[in-house]
Amino acid sequence: MWILPIGIALALLLLLHPGSKSTPTRTLTYTGFVNEVTANKVSTATITSTGSVTGTLHGGAHYTSQIPTALNDTSLSPLLRAHKVQVTGTIPSTSSVLSVLSFLLPFVLIVGVFIWIGRKSRKQMGGGLGGLGGIMGIGKSKAKVYDEERPTTRFSDIAGYEGSKAEVMEVVDFLKHPDRYAAAGAVGPKGVLMVGPPGTGKTHLARAVAGEAGVPFFALSGSSFVEMFVGVGASRVRDLFADARKRSPSIIFIDEIDAIGGRRGPGGFGSNDEREQTLNQLLSDMDGFEPGAAVVVMAATNRAEILDAALLRPGRFDRTVEIPLPNQKERMAILAIHSKTKKLGPLVDLDAVSRGTPGFSGADLANLVNEAAINAVRARRAVISAADFDAARERLLIGRRDASNALLPEEKHAVAVHEAGHALVAILSEHADPVAKVTILPRGAALGVTEQLPISERHLYPESYLTDTLAVRLGGRSAEILVLGEPSTGASNDLAGATDLATRMVREWGFSAEVGPIGYGPEGPSRDNPFAGRPYAEETQRAIDTEVARLLREAEAQASDVLQAHLDTLGRVVELLLERETIDGADLAAITGMPKRRPGQERVMAPQAVAMVPANPEPRAGAWLRPSAAATEPGRPPVRPRP
Repeated sequence: MWILPIGIALALLLLLHPGSKSTPTRTLTYTGFVNEVTANKVSTATITSTGSVTGTLHGGAHYTSQIPTALNDTSLSPLLRAHKVQVTGTIPSTSSVLSVLSFLLPFVLIVGVFIWIGRKSRKQMGGGLGGLGGIMGIGKSKAKVYDEERPTTRFSDIAGYEGSKAEVMEVVDFLKHPDRYAAAGAVGPKGVLMVGPPGTGKTHLARAVAGEAGVPFFALSGSSFVEMFVGVGASRVRDLFADARKRSPSIIFIDEIDAIGGRRGPGGFGSNDEREQTLNQLLSDMDGFEPGAAVVVMAATNRAEILDAALLRPGRFDRTVEIPLPNQKERMAILAIHSKTKKLGPLVDLDAVSRGTPGFSGADLANLVNEAAINAVRARRAVISAADFDAARERLLIGRRDASNALLPEEKHAVAVHEAGHALVAILSEHADPVAKVTILPRGAALGVTEQLPISERHLYPESYLTDTLAVRLGGRSAEILVLGEPSTGASNDLAGATDLATRMVREWGFSAEVGPIGYGPEGPSRDNPFAGRPYAEETQRAIDTEVARLLREAEAQASDVLQAHLDTLGRVVELLLERETIDGADLAAITGMPKRRPGQERVMAPQAVAMVPANPEPRAGAWLRPSAAATEPGRPPVRPRP
């Protein structure tokens, strides 16, 4: 590319260079020059303003010399005239052609760089667009194409999710055998939207679809469409779909599609928003597929409620595949996959680990196994033990054990009373989840923890279960009042969680005879009305507040009655906690004489930890496990893991 311009420039420089002639040139000193003039050997002399002298001798030879300016020799001019030397005076100047070339050279270089970058981008991305696409590839699609090196992930590499895999398997079958669908007059799905909480493996499942189908796979994120330049997102969408059609059959996978697919209009994008233009182009291209084009668009999001309705209608995203949090069997299979490359001790029971991790996503389970391995490395071991899994789980749910956070003796006794109250109410309540462990060792923001872990998993929760849950949450505060004579600030987290649960019982689930069987839903903007506030009147709010207070008072009275009837047992639990600092459910069963709960009687929401924390604890990002997605479903209590 650069050989021709460089050759032309060199040729011009050689032609225009003053010394390009073949005649030899003599260099004379000033004295020699004067002697040559005196001897009548000089024919011509060209003198510049700087004192440089060039010319020819009578024999035709060229010469150069220099007149010393310091001499200020006034006899030279009469000498030259006396010996009939033809004298010429000049001012040094550059060639006009060279001046033009030096002026144009920077512009030529800049244009050359843009042309080189444009050609390189077209080679890398397979063709180009005009305008922005031709200059630096700004409007080109940034999708990573898996074509020759197609994904090796298969459905067998994904544990569980059999229902979700069966749904997307039809996409694989359509891409492999489009003629079979055409013969029956059926049209394959144009779009598949995968919806689920973060970390459930939506992207991994899309890669498995591409691996099973063996077709080109275009993968990119929704945020890669939007840039600071207006129209770039729409240009990239057009380019992406054009490339996908050329390589049909193929799959386009857009991760985090909510970055460009949010609803338009009030509460959404503005009318001139770059993201709205990108969304409009995406809608147009999904409608513009040729009938025979085997191109499937797959997308993933954990915020389906904010997507535009036009994106979800039939003909665009025909299928919505739910990717929920894994159940107990799926968690055990996921743990087995992530433990393949780890050395597990003989006492490690993945079934027990999976039962102790309800509400964990696939990413959470992978992190759990890695934390267990790190804990083994800290102990200078290569084999992971069951204790490593327990320590990793506590670190993820509660926080790091901090030995420097030592309690005063009276504080330690108060924490023991508080946690004993939680544990005793839980084990003596008929419908509460069983207690797995109680500890008064400070960990993270928690000064003590009472952990409840169910065995079997259920999805519907009666009012009796929720009422007992409220009593368990207020059991610590009730124990403080009975034993210590006054409550403390350690119950602040318990009160916040109990108030939230009681509010939803009254406002959303109709567990109040006073308010009635009415479900108002959460306050604030909704999908249908982004400007909505409180969906009821002030009188209704007053009634809700009254009923919430009634539920909390009744729960506190229930907890107090249970503890008052078992004060001796409460004292023994406090003494055992002060002695051992950590006890498990078997110890509590032995003290209270309560039989162990049979499997099937427990109800699962998420790992619950009823904790005593200091007033206004510092927030710790990532310290607590995220709440289960099912907590937002109808009939699902909003109980989340707590310190």
